Order: sequence, then structure tokens, then C-alpha cells
Amino acid sequence: MKRRSLLKLAGAAGVAANADLALMAKDAAHVAHFPMGKAEHCIHIWLGGGAAQVDTWDPKALGDAKAKKPGSYYPSIETSVPGVKVTEHLSRCAKMMEHITAMRTVNHDVIDEHAAASNRMHTGRNVSGTTVYPSLGSMIASERGAAAEGVPSYVLIGYPNFSRGPGFLGAKAGFLYLLDTEAGPAGLKRPEHILDPRQSRREELLSTLRHSAKDLRAGPMINEYDTALEESLQLAGPKFMEVFDLKSEKGELRSAYGSEFGQRCLLARRLIQRGVRFIEVSHNLNFVNGTGWDTHNQGQIKQHVLIEDLDQALSTLINDLKSHGLLDKTLIVVNTEFGRPSEFDGGGGRGHQGSTFSVVLAGGGLKHHGAWGVTDDLAKKPVENPCSVPDLFATILATLGIDPSKELHDGDRPVPITDRGQPVQAMFG
Repeated sequence: MKRRSLLKLAGAAGVAANADLALMAKDAAHVAHFPMGKAEHCIHIWLGGGAAQVDTWDPKALGDAKAKKPGSYYPSIETSVPGVKVTEHLSRCAKMMEHITAMRTVNHDVIDEHAAASNRMHTGRNVSGTTVYPSLGSMIASERGAAAEGVPSYVLIGYPNFSRGPGFLGAKAGFLYLLDTEAGPAGLKRPEHILDPRQSRREELLSTLRHSAKDLRAGPMINEYDTALEESLQLAGPKFMEVFDLKSEKGELRSAYGSEFGQRCLLARRLIQRGVRFIEVSHNLNFVNGTGWDTHNQGQIKQHVLIEDLDQALSTLINDLKSHGLLDKTLIVVNTEFGRPSEFDGGGGRGHQGSTFSVVLAGGGLKHHGAWGVTDDLAKKPVENPCSVPDLFATILATLGIDPSKELHDGDRPVPITDRGQPVQAMFG
């Protein structure tokens, strides 16, 4: 290569590199100077299985399952926000859409498989062979901590798994979980046959084992585990455990919340009042329609039972938080691993779709629109204001006052808290 050609090539490479650096700096500055929200808590409602956007928050023209005509399964209705419609089975939420935004153009490129997509919508990342990324709950718990002393920062009301866990953030960002509002948190409620003397002996034995572990295997992991264990012993005390006594609430309110899922939402409000920062509430653990939100085949027929259950609990939660002056301080997220296509499968149900689906944001002091983003006539792809998963996570984090351009650390390695996500500006006043 001639010297003149080499100099031209080097100069072009330098210009390109400087342009990339300038673009990265511009992006970073945009996020860093973005107005942060003032929400203090987050209630994350999980619709495991994949909720159909065309049958809930993004209705289209009516289809026909028997004739295999694509479209919505139910008629749509008007809402309190002009021009925004939802399915007829969300009639209660329809009346309060000024407090809600259905983010209709969320999308990801994960293969439409439940575990991988669930991981993506909990962590904001694809599954990695080298890094176990933290969940949204663990990120918020790590960054904000509990809002009061003597309570956990993160409570999971549902089945625990690794996609909901702390990943490389460690045990300090983990969750306390329970499966049943009556039974309380797993491992904290003392069985009735364990009397005080026996409990004291158990705690003495545990103390001996904890000191032995520190002596034999001292290190950060043991210290984190020991701290988590100490906190769990404090949480097992009566002061925190009384938050799970839902019978202390008025009967009319409990009835308004409805099913067991509704009682979980009521418990979430009580946990917020006690100072818990992030609560995930799983919906429909018992598959009341036969398939849950994974409405293949015959699951489609009773899908309305799930939608109406969600509608009752979510609308009551919004009103309840509002009556306690907590709605602007609490961001509600209704999330799912993917959506479903408008076409019907051979059994009259729907398959999986990640190309576009709806995630709902409510409260949190945001500037709500009823709906954000526009999809095509069959809700298969975004046509206006697409929202990537990193952008969704950046919006949630910014609402909680967390810098979405921040870097976490996996050991010594910096890891961006989102995958270059940008908050949706229209959601912030």
C-alpha cells in the first residue's frame, strides 16, 4: 500500500472513530440529563404464559376462531382517554385509563420460548453463557434498598426462579418469597408446634454454625449470606409478620379485590406501606382457565376469566393506592414474556409472538396517555413509536429515580444497567 493511501485510510478511520465516540457521548448525555421520576415503589404484576395484546390492551377488528379469520376475540370498548380502546373485559380499567398507559409496541427478538422470553422480560437481557444478569426487582432493590428499616427491599409473591433473582449482584439483592397470602413468607412463619424454648435452642445452634462457617470459609459470599440470614431472622419477628394479616383490612375492601390474585395485590399495597421497595405479584398460579395466559387451543375459550380477574384486582389496586396517597409514589407494571398473534391455531387458540406486545404502566407519577405506540392492523409489528425492552427498562428505572445509564459491576467488570436503553420521553411531564 502506498504511503498516501495509507494516510487516507488512517484519516478516514480516525474520523469514523471520532464520530462513534461523539454519538456515544451524545447518547450518554441524553440519558444523564433526562428528568428522573419520583416514584418510591414498584409493583410488578407478572402474567406468565404470554398475554394476548389483541384480546386485552390493543384490540383490533373482530376475528373468528372457527373460520380462522385473524383478529380480536372480543369486542372493544371506549375508555376515559378519547381514542383509546381496550377489550370489553377490561371495563373497570377502561374507566381509569388516565392513570394507565398501555405500551403497545414493546418487542424483542428472543425465540418465542417461555423460559428465554421470561428471562428477557425480567432481566432486560438475553440469556448469557458467561453472565447471570440480575432481575429488574434485584436491580431496584440494590440501587434503592428498602424504604424503611426492618423490611426486605424485594418481595416475590409467586414461584421463585433464577430469572427473578439477583444474578451477579449477590444475595443482598435477593427476594423474600411466598406462594400463599394465608401462609405468609416461605421459611419465616414458625410452625405452631415449635414453642419458644425449642426455637431458642434452634437459634443457638444456628449461631454456632454461622460462626464456624466464618472461621472456615471467610469471604464476601459467606458474609453476604450471613447478612441475609440475620435479616431473615429479624423478618420472622411479629413486627414485620403482621403485614400479612389481611383479615385486619375491611371486608368490603377485600371483597373488592376479589380472588386470591386480588388478595396478593392487596398484600402488595400493605407491603408498600411498610417500606418494601419492589413487589412482584404473579397472576393465575392455578390455571383457572386450563392453560393460564398461554392460550393455545381450548385455553382461548375461558381467557375472559383471566382478563376479568386482572381487571378487578388492578382497578381496585389503583383506587386503593390513590385513596392512600400512594399512586403517584408507586409504579405499577403489568408485564408478560411475549404476546400472541392475531391468527388462531388449529385448536382455536393462539401461538406465541415477540414482534410486538403490550406492557402496561400505571401510576408512578408518570404522564399517562392511555396507550403509547401504534401497531399494524393485526398487532403483529410496530408502526409508530416502537419500544424495545431496554427502552422499557430504562423508563421503569428512570421512573424510580435510577439513572438508566448507570453501570453495575460483575466483580471488576462494568455492566450497563440496561442494554443502552433510552427512557420514553413522552411518559415524563
